[in-house]
Amino acid sequence: MKMTLANSYTQRVISAIHTLRDRFAESVRIEELALVAQMSPSAFHRHFKAMTSMTPLQYQKRLRLLEARRLIVTDATNVETTAFQVGYECPPQFSREYSRMYGAPPRRDVSALRTMAS
Repeated sequence: MKMTLANSYTQRVISAIHTLRDRFAESVRIEELALVAQMSPSAFHRHFKAMTSMTPLQYQKRLRLLEARRLIVTDATNVETTAFQVGYECPPQFSREYSRMYGAPPRRDVSALRTMAS
């Protein structure tokens, strides 16, 4: 019985993760994700963090930064345009978070990636 209950929570959190993945560039509220998962916001937050080791906001930030890196490398879009495309309202904030995740500012990181690929 306990395993079934755990799987039920898992499936519901996965549904919310799919919503977050589909709408990562939008501002999505915890209450909305909790509703998708059919849980209270506090229970959802607890189960989400237990499954992903991140808060929903951290997870969304990671999705945004992964997509930003992909866009900059494959589409050769500029940093400011990419920041807005993935949901950031402030390009300097985007650059700071990108640097934290990848260890270098976007332009330098992408330049290094392109050098490694050639």
